Formats: sequence, C-alpha cells, structure tokens
Amino acid sequence: MRARTALAVCVAAIGALVVAVAATPAASPILSAKLTRALAAPHLPSAQTAAIALDLQSGVVLFAHNDTMPVIPASNAKLPVAWTALTRLGPAYRFHTELYGTGRRAGATWDGDLVLKGFGDPTLASSDLAGLAHTIRARGIRRVSGRVRGDESFYDRERGVSTWKRGFLGFESPPLSALVVDRAQGWPALSPPLLAAKAFTAALGRAGVEVDGRPGLGLATAAATPLASNRSEPLSAIIRFMDHESDNFTAEMLLKQLGAMNGEVGTTAAGARVVRQEMSAAGISLAGVRIADGSGLSPADRLTPAALVGILRAGWSDPTLRGSFVRSLAVAGTSGTMRHRLPLLKGVVRAKTGTTDLACSLSGFVADRFAFVIVENGWPIPYWTARQAQDRFVTLLAAQA
Repeated sequence: MRARTALAVCVAAIGALVVAVAATPAASPILSAKLTRALAAPHLPSAQTAAIALDLQSGVVLFAHNDTMPVIPASNAKLPVAWTALTRLGPAYRFHTELYGTGRRAGATWDGDLVLKGFGDPTLASSDLAGLAHTIRARGIRRVSGRVRGDESFYDRERGVSTWKRGFLGFESPPLSALVVDRAQGWPALSPPLLAAKAFTAALGRAGVEVDGRPGLGLATAAATPLASNRSEPLSAIIRFMDHESDNFTAEMLLKQLGAMNGEVGTTAAGARVVRQEMSAAGISLAGVRIADGSGLSPADRLTPAALVGILRAGWSDPTLRGSFVRSLAVAGTSGTMRHRLPLLKGVVRAKTGTTDLACSLSGFVADRFAFVIVENGWPIPYWTARQAQDRFVTLLAAQA
C-alpha cells in the first residue's frame, strides 16, 4: 500500500511539473521533459520546487520551472554576497587590522594605551596577533604603562541577525564583530573585542612586552599613533573557503563589510542594500528578492532561481572575476560540501549547496557550458530525497555538455 501511495505521489508530481514547464523555442522539449522527471519525487511538491538551467554562451534557457518564484534559498544566499564582494572590493582585496597608540613613547616604554582596531577580518587569528606583538617588540618597546583596548566600532554590535532562529548564534555562527580573533573562542563569557584585547595582551607578554593594565575596550581616536598593521589573505581565498565549506560566519562578516564600505557603520541591513544595488546594476530582477542575512540561515531570505542564475552568469561573464568566482564553488566529488556528491562528474561540476529544515538548494556550473539553479522548499524538507533529485538533474545536464 505504501509503495502504491508513493508511486501515485510521484506520478502526480511528474504530471504537475510537465504542465508547469514550458520550454523556450530554442530549448529541446525532450531535454525539458527529462529534467522534469529528474526533479519529481515523493514529498517534493512541484509547487515548492523551483529550477532553471541555461546555456552560458547564448543565454538560452533550457529549462525553467517557477523560476521567478521567491523561495527560501538556504546557503545559496551566499552566492549574491560572494559575487557582490568580488565585484565591489575585488579579488585582491585584503582585510586589515590596525594597532594604534594613545599617549607617547618614553624610551622603551609606551606611556599610554594600545588600541587594537578591527576592520572586519573574519580570519584574524592568534598567529596574526603574535606578528603584531613582535612588531612592537622589534620597535624597541618593552613596556606599556596603560592597557590594551579593543575597538570594534567599524561594525555595529549586533552579534547575530534578528530573524535567525533561537540557538543559531554560537552554534551555526560565532558572534559577529569588526574585531574577532579565533572566531571569538571564549564568548559569551567575554565580548569579541574584549577577548581580542585579552589575547593581544597575552601575545605581547610572550613577545617580551609587559603591559601594566588589564585588557579593556576603547576607541582609536584621530590623534592616535599608528604602530602596526596586519593584512588578511586575498578576498578570493576567503570567499573560496566560505563557499567551499558553506561558512556562515564569513558570509555574515562579508555582508557587514559591504555595508561599511560606503563610510557607514557596517550593518547587515546596509550590506543587504549594497547587494541589491549591485544586482540591479547588473540587470538582475529584484522582484521577490529579500536579503535578510548573508549566510542563508534566516527563514526570511528570499531569492528567485532567475536572480541566482543571473548572478552565476554575471560572475562567469566577467573576465576579471570569473576565475575567483567559479573557483569559489566546491568541486563535485572533490572538495568542500560537494566532496561526496556526483563522484562520476568529478571536476565537471562546481556548485554551491544549501540545506536547512526549510530548504535544499544546489546552484552552479556544468563545465563551461551550463549554469543551473535548483531550490526545493518544504516543512520539513526531505533533504536526502531533494539532493537525489538535484543530482539526477545535474547528471542529465552534464550529458549534454
């Protein structure tokens, strides 16, 4: 009886998709029908499935189903953030962290405070603080009469996103701050900037620089003296890590960074405005698009397959971004969240995965031939069945490449 019920559901799903899909004149009806069948599966309602596939060279749409329907994208929300960051900041952009002194130098003593100011580096680590400490030591400073203060004023002080489900902060993502060291290990006992000040005080001690005062918080004023600086890896490497591993923290930090680049304090909302501006400038429709966060954790996020495939094609078409953007996606059967998927298409498919209890998504490239987007929504989404349908869809596309 269960088998008959499942078969009936599957047949009904196929029928609904066949009715809903209308191949463009240049697309193959046979291919469209095969892709339709690939997506159909029990407990994956066609009304909550949205997909599109197009030829990268010509822009011809090979398949479209609910492609303008706003859907919850899960971690595919990281794609517009990655593309906008590469577009606005450039693949070679590096985050920086600055060390300032307030007061003056008196021989081997810095008479005053040191202020460690963060500018949003999501990769800042204890090893970077050690480098800053050794720079101070190399300048002949052996003692600080004041204290080390952490300055996070480049971003707001919101540690998460208001629309996240309870429990996401600290589990799905470390707390957000413009000054975070080692992904804020030790929070929530201490705030990220205070943890950073404490870690740098310890780094100075190991480097042979004594600090008289206890770590604290503060601001680097315009009169402060620049003493040392740290630079991150290039943005292209950071985004590659973010997309390969679907790292929520990096995505949220990048979104705030985009918001801060116009001289504002970095906020999630300001970053979302920048992403929407960039999409609009590229001719990507914003109808139904809502960017509530950078990671896709928020159930309030909405994207359309048409918008996502527009981002994929925009990144692929820009020769200054193509390498960084395409390489940021995980490789089937090889790396990141795709390391165990589509092993027979190893090296052929690059894609961004996404899974929450509300959505399962997969978007990316098949060779240099096709771009595709598949998003399935539901409550709860049967993610294993959804992934199987996605893999069937992509395998069929690869056979055409």
